Parts: sequence; C-alpha cells; structure tokens
Amino acid sequence: MSHATRTLELTGDNLTLNDAEHILHGRIDRLTLSSSARKRVEQSRRCLERLIDDGQTIYGVNTGFGKLANQRIEADEVLALQENLLRSHAVGMGALLGIPVSRLALALRIQALAKGYSGVTTELLDTLIEMYNRGVVPAIPEQGSVGASGDLAPLAHLALVVMGEGHAFVVKPGSDVEHHGGRSGLKPMSGRAALARARIRPHRPKAKEGLSLINGTQISTAILIDALVKSRQLVRVADIAGAMTIEATKSSLRPFDARIQAIRPHPGQVACAANVRKLLHASPIMASHADCGKVQDAYSMRCMPQVHGTVRDAIDHASRVAECEMNAATDNPLVFPDTNEVISGGNFHAQPIALAADLLTAAMTDLSSISERRVENLVNPDLSGLPGFLTPHPGLNSGMMLVQVLAAALVSESKTLSFPASVDSIPTSANREDHVSMATAAARKCRLVAVNTRRALACELLCAAQGLEFHLPLSAAPPVDAAYGHIREHVRPLGRDRTLHRDLEAVERLIRSGSLLGVVEEVCGRLG
Repeated sequence: MSHATRTLELTGDNLTLNDAEHILHGRIDRLTLSSSARKRVEQSRRCLERLIDDGQTIYGVNTGFGKLANQRIEADEVLALQENLLRSHAVGMGALLGIPVSRLALALRIQALAKGYSGVTTELLDTLIEMYNRGVVPAIPEQGSVGASGDLAPLAHLALVVMGEGHAFVVKPGSDVEHHGGRSGLKPMSGRAALARARIRPHRPKAKEGLSLINGTQISTAILIDALVKSRQLVRVADIAGAMTIEATKSSLRPFDARIQAIRPHPGQVACAANVRKLLHASPIMASHADCGKVQDAYSMRCMPQVHGTVRDAIDHASRVAECEMNAATDNPLVFPDTNEVISGGNFHAQPIALAADLLTAAMTDLSSISERRVENLVNPDLSGLPGFLTPHPGLNSGMMLVQVLAAALVSESKTLSFPASVDSIPTSANREDHVSMATAAARKCRLVAVNTRRALACELLCAAQGLEFHLPLSAAPPVDAAYGHIREHVRPLGRDRTLHRDLEAVERLIRSGSLLGVVEEVCGRLG
C-alpha cells in the first residue's frame, strides 16, 4: 500500500487484516488491479466462453439455480438469466450495513473475482473498482443470508447497483464514514442515480457474472473483520483497564511473574502478563503496599493472563481464518483454464467464518465478564478497601453503584448472544441446500458483542480512575497514570452524585478513537 496516494493494489492474494482495517477506516482512496490478476481474469473468461460455445452444460450459465439446476436455459436467455438472478435474490430486510462494512465487502468481492477462477469479464471488475474509487457504496440490508451458497441476498443488493438498480450511497472516496442503520445522516439513492453522479456506466452482467457476484462469503467476512478490528484493540485496552484496577485495589503484581507464564506458555497468556508488568513498572502505589499481609487476590485480577490471554488466542485464530477467506475463491462453479474445466464445488459455504465468529463472540463475552467482576471489586468496599461505590460521601450519594449494574446488563446481553449460530441449520432451496452455516448471523452477533465489550471496559476504566483518586497524592505507574490523566481531560472526578451516562460515553469515545491506547503506548511502547 502506498501511503502517499493511499492506493491498494489487489492481486487476488496477500490481502491482510491490516489492509481490511485501512479500508474500514477510510484510509484507502483507490483500488487498482494488478496486471497478473487481470491476465488471469482474461484467461478464465476465454476458457468459459470456449466451453459455452462448445455447448457444454454449465451450472448457472445455461441452467437454472439450486433446485432448478436441471432446467436448461436457451442461448438467447443467458443474459436475462443473470439479471433475473440478481433481482430475485435481493430480498434482504432490516437495518442497512454500515458504509465501512459495505465498502469492505465491495473490496473483498473484487479481490475474490481477481483470483481468476470466476469466469467474469475484466469490464465487470473495472466497474466494481470504479464504484469503490468514486465512492459508490451499495446499500445492503443486514438480514437475509444463511451463509450457504454464499451471502446470496445481501450480495444481490450489492450486485444490483452494478447494473444501475438497487440503492447506494455516494461518499467521498476513502472517507472515514460512521454509518449504522442510517444514523450518519446520509441517505441512499437509487443505483442508477448513484452511478450517474459518479459518472459510471452501468454494466449488464454477462454469462455467469450475476452468479459470480453473489456466490461468496464477503458479507459475513466483512462483518467478522469489523468485529476483529474492534476486538484486537479492545484486548489491549482490557490490559490497561485491568492494570488500572490492580492499582486502585492495591492488588498484587506477583501473578504476572514471567516464570509462571513460562511453564504454561500459551502465547496470549505470555503476552498479557508481559503487558501488565510493563504497565505497572515503577508504580508508587504498588510500592506502597509491597509488604502488606494480603495473600491472594480475586481471580478477576490474579487470572488476567489466563483469561485475557485466551481471548487473545481466539482473536489470533479468527484472524487467520478471516485472512484466509479474504484471499480465497468462494464462487461456484469455478473455472480452471489450465485444464479447460468448470467444476462445481462448495467454496461458497461459510462454515469457517461461522465457527470463527462464534468463537470470537464467546471470547469477547468472557473479556467483558471478567471486566465486570473487576468493577464489582472496585465498587464493593468489602473487596476493595475503598469507600463504598467509590463516592467520598456514601449514603446520601450512591456514587458508581449503577455503573456496575450497567456492566452486568451489558455482559448479560452478550451472554444471550453467545449461543452459537454455527450449530443451527435450516435447509433451503427445496432441500438442495440442506446444511447451511448461518455465518452472517454469527458475524452480526459477534460485532454486537464487541460493542458491548467496549462499553463494559468503559465502565471499568471510569471506576478504576475514580478509585485512583483515593490514593492521591500517590500516583500510579507512568503508563497507567497516562491513561488516568487522559480520562481526566474528559471526565472530572466524582464528588457528589451526578448523571454519569455522558461520562461513560466520553470514556467509550476514548477507547473507540484509539486515543486512550495511544497515550499509554507513547509512555510504555506498543503493547503486545
């Protein structure tokens, strides 16, 4: 990727999670197609056209779809077949995907076609690339996919825009647009109007191109990546929040000793413990109770490496799955020019994404669960040694009592979302598609849980910062003190009771923007 021009070349291979994050956050203005990918696409198209001209029966080209695969389509109806496919499959409902996720799905669809196994024309790819480069983002409803023959319904909404139908947003190319269910203020326009505004000519799908546009896992993959990007940030923020709570409750650093981790060397566990040691190095508060008589802390402090670390390992696994899927051919049937064959298979089945999303959902729910227990340790005077509910005037004031209730509510909601979608299957298409993945549902739940986890961590950070007030003039370790100071720039200490929801929203914004993590890492270096 060129940082000067913010251009990303798609090759069909080697797309990374960091690239996807740049697309989500509007850091990529333009996509281009590599010359090698263009050559592969051309070869694949020529192969397909030869087979069509030879009269071969090819699924989705001169046959119907699904249960209707045995229905032969006449040569003069092949183009109409592709258009009818897109129109009939665009049955999505519900809130629209956020513009960043839809934009990423568009880029991932281009990447999959660029591998050269789909038999599409370079003209189609050029149209898709111009849509991205000129800010045309399809308006895609969230609901409608079972993750079996790909994300058929939502991808059909994407594909309709290519031929000047459906609906789309037009945004500044590469802009960092936050859009969730229409709250950005932007409203979609007709696909034809969007293409006209961007000066893009509609593309009428050629043989197989309609099917190639909707057979794929790019919607579920894009949503999972959005959740992964959030989770990768949050697991580092959780270490900061936990370290701040350790300071506020005068808990021990001994459970983070490197020797303990070395004899149970799960990578995430080792990384978390190293982070906490780095965050708490040279702490005046920690030094002040070095000789106290406390023997052991609650698990939510003592077992942070084991719990946070396992979440890290789950994120790493889901990241590997997502990166593999970003660089995969998920179309059906697939064209193999080297052997002059078109082969039907099942690469559209999104079970890898479904299982990875379900694992990540459970992991992030657990991260929020242990954070909520640390909030309880902070507000409960029997556990923390701090004033009840972190108010200097308990009784008349309830302090942060309800912050723990909020954290409990968030965790409980995430628990209800943690039943795995991937174990469910409702057969579709007259039982031809008799086992489906429910990957898009799994990814959507995962993204919701990531947001809940961010808010639960905001609860802990707010309470931990308040807990540190009672240790003044002693200060926390420099990295923790930097986090405390950054929070105090936006949220004043709690004296008498006041409405706290704005304070919580302010802390959540510091997490979401990355500024909290940034100020800490300026002091101690990048956290593992």
